[in-house]
Amino acid sequence: MSEDIAIKRQAHRPGTMGKDRLAAFSDGVIAIIITIMVLELKVPQGADWAALGNLVPNFLSYVLSFIYVAIYWNNHHHLLHTSTHVDGLILWTNAHLLFWLSLIPFATGWMGEHYLAPLPTALYGVSLLMPAIAYYLLQTAITRAHGADSTLARALGSDIKGKISPVLYIAAIVLVFVSPWIAMTLYTLVALMWFIPDRRIEKAISQR
Repeated sequence: MSEDIAIKRQAHRPGTMGKDRLAAFSDGVIAIIITIMVLELKVPQGADWAALGNLVPNFLSYVLSFIYVAIYWNNHHHLLHTSTHVDGLILWTNAHLLFWLSLIPFATGWMGEHYLAPLPTALYGVSLLMPAIAYYLLQTAITRAHGADSTLARALGSDIKGKISPVLYIAAIVLVFVSPWIAMTLYTLVALMWFIPDRRIEKAISQR
């Protein structure tokens, strides 16, 4: 009970704002990002299987990017759920994350048009690496605003997946010029790592 009272007082502290408006804005931007990606899927130029087959690279690129954006939306929801308020630093780090996420449709479209070409595949890796860094900065900003003993700080712990992911992205970006297949395998591996539900934040919230 005492912690609930402290949370309410913190949420109404001068110079802070509620998290709901930030969450709603972020959800809207992410929805637009997904919409832009699906609009990049063009209809086949013919009415046979060959014409449909030509779109397979674009579709596979879209599926992988959709999974990544959905993962960010899911984790972003849980991340903000640990917050009682947001300050200026959280607002800007959140905008920084949305900026990099908004570039995923561009990288997805280029890689889909030139599937497994080294440079587009490397740029796609950069479009995944930068949101990962931005998400880490957002986590740091929220932890800073709520303290080292906050729900998020306890939930993250050593954050092994968060530390491994950028390393795998960088490895993929370098190795793409050796074999694009290796890079795509690493991109998919990271997606699978995060696709598996992570209950750390949910457990921390339930224990709060």
